[in-house]
Amino acid sequence: MAGSAACDLWSGKAGKSGERKGGEDCSVGHRFSPLLELQKLDLRMMEIQEARRKIPERLRAAEVPLREAVKQLQNAKVAVEAATKERRSHERDLEAHEAHMERMKAHAAHLKTNKEYQAHLFELDLANKKRGELEEKILLCMERIDQLQRVVIEAQARVAALEESFAREQRALAEEEQTLAAELTQVEMLHQEVATRVEPGLLQRYNQIKASCKERPLAAVRGGLCLGCRLQIPPQLVAQVKRSEELLVCPYCHRILYWEGELQAEGSDAPARTSSSSGCEIKGAR
Repeated sequence: MAGSAACDLWSGKAGKSGERKGGEDCSVGHRFSPLLELQKLDLRMMEIQEARRKIPERLRAAEVPLREAVKQLQNAKVAVEAATKERRSHERDLEAHEAHMERMKAHAAHLKTNKEYQAHLFELDLANKKRGELEEKILLCMERIDQLQRVVIEAQARVAALEESFAREQRALAEEEQTLAAELTQVEMLHQEVATRVEPGLLQRYNQIKASCKERPLAAVRGGLCLGCRLQIPPQLVAQVKRSEELLVCPYCHRILYWEGELQAEGSDAPARTSSSSGCEIKGAR
C-alpha cells in the first residue's frame, strides 16, 4: 500500500493513491502526539478513579483508633459498674453480718453456764474476723473503683481527641473527593476533545488494546525492549520503530510501539517526508 493511501486508511478518508487531503501531515509522530496525550489522560483518569475508590478505605482506617478508644472506654465503664456492684454486695453482706452480731450479743444475757459463755466468746471472735474480711473486701473494691474511674477519665479524653482528629480527616477526605471529582470531569472533557484528533482506525485499535486489560496501549522501545511487556524485540523491528516510517506493534503484547525520541524529532526543522516514505499502516497487528 502506498504511504499516503495508508494514512488515508487510518484517517477514514481513503482517496487516490499518493494524494494528501488538505496538506494533512501523515507522519507517525504527528499521529502519536494526540495518541500519547490520550494515553496520559487515560492513565490520569485511572489514577483519579483509584484514588476515589480508596477514600472510603482511608476513612475506615482513620476511624480504627477511634473505635478502639471507644471500646476501651466502654470496657472501663463496664469494669467500674462491676466493681461498684461487688462493693454494694459486700456492703449488704456486712450489714447483714453486723445485724447477726447484734443478735449474738443480745443472746449473751441468757447464757447460764461458763461453758456456754466461752462458746459464745469464740463465736463472737469468728464473727469479728468475718466482719474484718468483709470490710477489707469493701476497701479493695473502693480502691479498684478509684483506679478504674481514673482510667475512664483518661479514656474519655483520648476519645475526645480522636473524635476531633477523625473529624478533621473526614473533612479533608471529603474535600479531596470533591477535588478529584472536579478534576475527573475536566480530564474526561479533555479526553473527548483529544479523541477527536486521533484517526478513527487508530483510535479503534487503541481502544481494542486498552479493552484487553492493558493500562498502556502504547509502549516505548528502549534498549531493544518493549517497555510494555519488558521483552526483547527483534533488532529489525527496533530499527523500523526508530525510523518511524510505519506504525508497528509488539509481537508479544501487541501494544503499539513508538521510539521515545521520535516526538522530539518531529518538532525539529527536519524536511518533510515524501508520501512514499510516510506510510502509517500498522504492521504486525493481529
